[in-house]
Amino acid sequence: MTEGLRERKKRETRQRISDIATGLFLEHGFVTVTMAEVAEAADVSVNTVYNYFPAKEDLFFDRSSGVVDLLARWVRGRDTGESAARAVLRELRADVEAVSPRVGLMEGYDRFMRVIHDSPQLRSRLWSVQQEVQDNLEAVLREETGAAPEDPLPGLVAGQICWIHGTVFAAIGREMLKGRAPAEVSREMLVLVDDIEELLSDRVLGYAVRD
Repeated sequence: MTEGLRERKKRETRQRISDIATGLFLEHGFVTVTMAEVAEAADVSVNTVYNYFPAKEDLFFDRSSGVVDLLARWVRGRDTGESAARAVLRELRADVEAVSPRVGLMEGYDRFMRVIHDSPQLRSRLWSVQQEVQDNLEAVLREETGAAPEDPLPGLVAGQICWIHGTVFAAIGREMLKGRAPAEVSREMLVLVDDIEELLSDRVLGYAVRD
């Protein structure tokens, strides 16, 4: 459906508030910046900010909705003959090799990670997002394999797949915090992905193969 003028203006306003807030957080830190300061900088009322973002953490993790179902989308889109874990490994390798901002391989990512590192609220929200990712992935694995509700295997495999993704992301974050070049980190992360794959059992690598 074509986006109406009202919807477009709301989307643009939301994005402008988020962009301005992100700039303030990166410059001054998450804890010190208030919602009132965000509203003033965006030239809107405090109520308007809260209408779009119920909590300050929502302003920082504005794009988390796209992250929450990322692994589930990768698994749903796996190729014929490909397992869930191998689909995630393939997609992750492609992003790392492309030096993609989607995995944090970009200039300035160190500032983003430092803000999270310095804020207990953001670290807590990040953990919550990671739990949502795993829950969504487990639900997809149960659906795709027809597993019974009491079968623990979809949850165990979802945990292993999230470990793959989380380990690579954490490693990228640590290296980017050192001020290293994204392309240099990318090469090392490709080796890490290979090492991770070697550690996975055949049962995990062979789970939920698409017919």
